[in-house]
Amino acid sequence: MFIEVKKLNDKAKLPCRTTADSAGADLCACINDDIALMPGERRLIPTGIAIAVPTGFGGFVFPRSGLSSKFGVSLANCVGVIDSDYRGEVKVPVINHSSEPYTIKAGERIAQLVIMPVDLCEYGFSDELDKTERGEGGFGSTGSM
Repeated sequence: MFIEVKKLNDKAKLPCRTTADSAGADLCACINDDIALMPGERRLIPTGIAIAVPTGFGGFVFPRSGLSSKFGVSLANCVGVIDSDYRGEVKVPVINHSSEPYTIKAGERIAQLVIMPVDLCEYGFSDELDKTERGEGGFGSTGSM
């Protein structure tokens, strides 16, 4: 699948898969100067690109595993969603969960983009839902192991 990308900044980089079978394409920080992200601080990082996600698909922005496991930096919103009708700049909200400052460098890979099919559902109220074995059990109700 080919995804059209509009370059909004001369320093912007295309999303890039680092191996042939990578599901995610890395998104890079398009910033003029490095950003010191203090412990507990959140920042919205520009990528300098806009993308055209095809109808029937969604763009999902996930954290990079190394950034979170090594440095405690992840997405402030867990997973970002880019709708197929959005044409603005892709921005990445990051948060530093560690006790140390982290420096985001210009051009650094900060998140990964995965394009996946989505069902465009319609919703409606119902007086009753189908019965299931689980029922209303949630929040750990199925056990810990």
